[in-house]
Amino acid sequence: MTTDLLSVKNLVTAFRTSDGELSAVRGVSFSVKKGETLCIVGESGCGKSITSLSVMGLLPSNGYIKEGMIDFEGRDLAKLSQEKLRSVRGKDISMIFQEPMTALNPVLTIGYQLREPLMLHHQLSKSKAHKEGIELLKQVGIPYPEKRMKQYPHELSGGMRQRVMIAISLACHPRLLIADEPTTALDVTIQAQILDLIQDLKDKLGMGVIMVTHDMGVVAEVANRVMVMYAGEKVEEGTVESIFNSPQHPYTRGLLNSVPNIDEPDFELEAIPGSLPNLNEDISGCRFHPRCPFATERCAVEKPREFEVGKDHKVKCWLQEVEEDANSRPSIVHS
Repeated sequence: MTTDLLSVKNLVTAFRTSDGELSAVRGVSFSVKKGETLCIVGESGCGKSITSLSVMGLLPSNGYIKEGMIDFEGRDLAKLSQEKLRSVRGKDISMIFQEPMTALNPVLTIGYQLREPLMLHHQLSKSKAHKEGIELLKQVGIPYPEKRMKQYPHELSGGMRQRVMIAISLACHPRLLIADEPTTALDVTIQAQILDLIQDLKDKLGMGVIMVTHDMGVVAEVANRVMVMYAGEKVEEGTVESIFNSPQHPYTRGLLNSVPNIDEPDFELEAIPGSLPNLNEDISGCRFHPRCPFATERCAVEKPREFEVGKDHKVKCWLQEVEEDANSRPSIVHS
């Protein structure tokens, strides 16, 4: 059995605000194996990015990990000091941030930003780091890399900047790559190139990858496993095949039904009614029940437990218990 590269258990991430403590991630657990791509999906504001920033130890100043464990190769990242976390970030775990237009430092050259992690983590000289930086730009498909090393971010297109971000994140050959909406604000042609590039590098380097996205088309293309989040909680997790072919949670079905299907001429888009609750909304029971067309009285008062619905497929929904009970009843044979 392949051991987990990363194992997150019962993660609770909260923020101190003028309204008191607000929880953005509520008891989330998941794992990632070497060479595997886990996609975290859900609507904007569901806690996907905060989960990835919790793993990286890059929460805003008012954010903190309240509970849980983030085990990375035997080390609990949630308990490491900032100094020790800095030795992990960029070297063992790297992140491609959401906005390529703003993630790069505008007053530093591309070369400086590429050399920095190499000199810091690998103790390379400036000249050796410069040569390595050129090779990294070649690796991610950037033409004229020697010229690009001398340029500033504003001199590059959005797609080029995203490739530079990928080059920086891969500079120290990390064992885990977190990609937070890596194709946001890019046109579809560049999106496909960036996704292919991440897949190729993952296969070549044997990395584990966490892909944060709301685009189910991206999920279908790159994922091995999928974790669906809603209002800070994990509601379903499974292989990409089981999630797409047999979604069990009403929210997951809603996400899939909101994606256009050009192969079925009679397919109609179905919007999920309502909107995500605010972090300060105290919702009893299942947090999705105010928007769920199948909600029962129990859903409104009792938080659902996690059900196993097949190999590597889990869901938190009381409907599953109804289905289990139906399947367990003996069939009636009429003579």
